[in-house]
Amino acid sequence: MHPAATSDGSAAEGDGDTLESVSYHRDSNHKHMFSGVAIKITLMLVVLGTTLLILNQSNYPIMFFRNLNSNANLFSFPQYMPPIPPPTSLVKSPRPKDENIELEKTLRSAVMKDNRTVIITNLNAAWTEPNSVFDLFVESFKIGNGTAHLLDHLVVYAFDKTAYERCKAAAHLHCYAVTTEGVDFSGEAYFMSEDYLKMTWRKIELLRTVLELGYDFIYTDADVMWFRNPFKKFYTDGDIEMSCDHYIANYNDVSNTANTGLTYVKSNNRTIELYKYWYNAREYFPGKHDQDVLNMIKGNLLVHQIGLEFRFLDTAYFGGFCEPNKDLDEVITMHANCCIGIQNKMHDLTMIIHDWKRYMDLPSSNRNSTTTSWTVPRICH
Repeated sequence: MHPAATSDGSAAEGDGDTLESVSYHRDSNHKHMFSGVAIKITLMLVVLGTTLLILNQSNYPIMFFRNLNSNANLFSFPQYMPPIPPPTSLVKSPRPKDENIELEKTLRSAVMKDNRTVIITNLNAAWTEPNSVFDLFVESFKIGNGTAHLLDHLVVYAFDKTAYERCKAAAHLHCYAVTTEGVDFSGEAYFMSEDYLKMTWRKIELLRTVLELGYDFIYTDADVMWFRNPFKKFYTDGDIEMSCDHYIANYNDVSNTANTGLTYVKSNNRTIELYKYWYNAREYFPGKHDQDVLNMIKGNLLVHQIGLEFRFLDTAYFGGFCEPNKDLDEVITMHANCCIGIQNKMHDLTMIIHDWKRYMDLPSSNRNSTTTSWTVPRICH
């Protein structure tokens, strides 16, 4: 040990011990300081963990995922969902007591006997006027390749009296009169208008009822043209398949932009719970239609937890104006999506029908060697 020097250069006896003592106390203070910080961090983590545990044990995080209009609770949902406050109310659309009886009667008359499937669309008066989208929709089945017989299994949800009468006047269709007290759906339900939103959510409620009654279904918008039988491309052992606005070349990637205009759904506990969840989710996304809400929830942990599998249909077969299917040799359906307004849809859908007729008029041996594609979208961009 070396003595410290004074200002005049002489040694100061004992200064070395003093400095060594100071160094010791500083080290000791630092140790106490770090120990205190560690204790505080540990306490914070304990408090945070305890809070999360309490929330996990409460009903709050999962209230949204229960169908509050039903006593059914088919799954134990994960209890760690985003902190969305519960809605003030989940309003159930008025439904006559005998609705399920009448609906099942209609479904029973239309069901495909070999696979218990029905095809469903919905209409109001504005879509069923003479020379309307509905006429083109029906015509597409008649001129399609092996699709005419599918009209025998088509159920039309008629949202007003005029649409119901127009449906009944068409041959081979099964018509169901949708009643919604206090709502008049007869006029054109402009995109994202209040009536439009009410109609879309009423549709989701009715489709859930179809699943609860034990029927599989293909839901199709009336502006989807059917040119080939879709069952050749459906995955019949799955839960739900739907078309896309844009397809990213991976059928099970939930990043695909779902378009509910063409949806194939199997009746099982998973899909029933999805439709309950979907319908109730409208309360959390006010002003959004069913398709927007589905795109928001399709990747939710709940959907994964219940084991439900989404599959998305390739636009090469199930195309639309957003992403047209170019090869008419492969086309199954063509949808007037990315297009707003009945008159705009009518214009381009009429061109689609003409394109298809020209294609079908070609000798089958020449179709592959001839440049065949759509002349649309034209007005719908």
